Amino acid sequence: MITKMKKLSFLIHSKEYEPFLEQLRALGVVHVVQKQAGAIQDDSLQEDLNLLARYKNALKVLEPLAAQPGQIRDGSFFALETGSPFDEFLKRAKKEPSLICPSKILERFDILEADKVVQEQTLQLLNRDRAQLLPWGDFDPHSLERLADKGYKIRFYTCPIRAFQDEWVSAYGVVEIERDKQKVNFVTVTHPDVVPDIDAEQVNLPAESLSAVEADIAKTKAAIDALPLKMAQLAHIGLDVLKEGIRDLENRISFSQVKLTGEKLAADSLLLLEGWAPAADIDSISKVLDVKGVFFDVEDPQPGDDIPIKLKNNRFARLFEPLTEMYSLPNYSELDPTAAFAPFFMLFFGLCMGDGGYGLIIFLACTFAKRKLPAIKDFMALGQWLGISTIIVGLLTGMVFGISLDTVAWPWLAGVKDKFITDNNYNVMGYSPMMVVAVCVGILQILFGMGFKITRITIQLGLKYALSEIGWLILLIDMIVLLLLKLTGADISAIAMNTMLGIAIACGVLILFFNSPGKNPFANLGSGLWGTYNMVSGLLGDVLSYIRLFALGLAGGILGGVFNQLAFQAGGALPVWVGWLPTCLILLLGHGLNLFLCVISALVHPIRLTFVEFFKNAGFEGGGKAYKPFSKK
Repeated sequence: MITKMKKLSFLIHSKEYEPFLEQLRALGVVHVVQKQAGAIQDDSLQEDLNLLARYKNALKVLEPLAAQPGQIRDGSFFALETGSPFDEFLKRAKKEPSLICPSKILERFDILEADKVVQEQTLQLLNRDRAQLLPWGDFDPHSLERLADKGYKIRFYTCPIRAFQDEWVSAYGVVEIERDKQKVNFVTVTHPDVVPDIDAEQVNLPAESLSAVEADIAKTKAAIDALPLKMAQLAHIGLDVLKEGIRDLENRISFSQVKLTGEKLAADSLLLLEGWAPAADIDSISKVLDVKGVFFDVEDPQPGDDIPIKLKNNRFARLFEPLTEMYSLPNYSELDPTAAFAPFFMLFFGLCMGDGGYGLIIFLACTFAKRKLPAIKDFMALGQWLGISTIIVGLLTGMVFGISLDTVAWPWLAGVKDKFITDNNYNVMGYSPMMVVAVCVGILQILFGMGFKITRITIQLGLKYALSEIGWLILLIDMIVLLLLKLTGADISAIAMNTMLGIAIACGVLILFFNSPGKNPFANLGSGLWGTYNMVSGLLGDVLSYIRLFALGLAGGILGGVFNQLAFQAGGALPVWVGWLPTCLILLLGHGLNLFLCVISALVHPIRLTFVEFFKNAGFEGGGKAYKPFSKK
């Protein structure tokens, strides 16, 4: 359900504005109506937003490295600043907290990031120099200067083989250095004043020798390799500090945004601030603000107000609220669909998985993770319920780890083998019983969604606007009852038949002439006929979508059975003392892969059925904005 909200308007003197905001933030229940992004022009706020982006970028890089504490003792990055080993710096930091603060951590992070860019660029240039020097070998460039002092000028050339001329050898003292299939690298030895007249490209080599460049490359690579260690050191010492800095900065930004939201009145001496709070909290807000002497007004929401949404459900339905938020929060004038689709979603997941053994693994894994990872305990609790649903479906269908229990010759199953819902035990007019179950569950959810829509329209607009939807719901139920009676061969009396026909005619009148109250009857008839076409074609597609619940469960069971067969065939072909190894490997890898694929499909398809089929038939509009109270983190 949606928590009832009240609109609050505050009128505060400018001198008391900031103390009032501190009191409001301490209450932590008022959702302040802030200006749209970009409407606030404030240099200080913009600087804080930019700084927050830098902090979060540093956190994103450092957080994965904080789990590597064993590496930090191998170096002393902070010794660059303190002149002492890393451990000694940690001891000093306890006495001098100013050595470790968010700004210092960010400063060091920026230095390391800049150093990384510089070192990588340097390495690229050195690799280019090395590639240029390799064809000429390792020589001392200073020896060329000494030769020039003695009257010998050395120049480096390269040209295609076909362009090389033998007369260059005698004319310019050409010495060939390297020749491959395409080009020739050579040098000329001439007097400094002689410029060779050669149709070849002159090469300007780096001022260092090949060995010196390679030494620089090794040094640069070592510096690059050391950067992750320095980052790990920085993460180990500064991650918590950085998180605290982000929290404090977010609090400051939030306060500034609310502060700048106030509308100035009476020559800027008064400020008007508006917000929303749950109706249940109004009394506690009044008690605090009345003592402080703050003037405020409480109003009920009006049509057109942009009211924040706070969902309030029981412990079970609350676990499914993230799915509602994934699609969209409901708007304030409609109903919260979470509790309505939660049981269906759990059932759909179990039908898609279809294997009780897999359900047990999911339940145990989520139970363990719920204890070890309290930050995601709500998601793990949801996983527990989904695991329970899968266990129940697996027990009903007799499918456990790809084994169909109705086909195995286990004596202890003799009394229950004929109770499993399988094709061998049950047959519904030639159709698989689980396919029939999937379709029936789908029809039930569609009808439930239509009832949900009728309730919403009646609450929002009145009963007369829901008459057409009521007609459709009763007509579909009437047709389903008649179909079931026909399929079961029940004897239908003339009175019952006439009664059902009369109900259908009455529903047709509601559908065709009461779909738009207040409009011309002919306009209603036209829109009713068009709506009938859309309803019939849409319902057919919606119902068929639920068959996938059966298909996915069947596919997972078949694939699990295939892995069982492969495992025991592979193990049976080998001696007993070694055959267990390939059997266990195939079972673990095969069922692990199958479990992963089944979980993916068992999440995706129920989400699709909820978002498309159920929300469409329930008339869910969405578009709500989340309730975010002004509070201090």
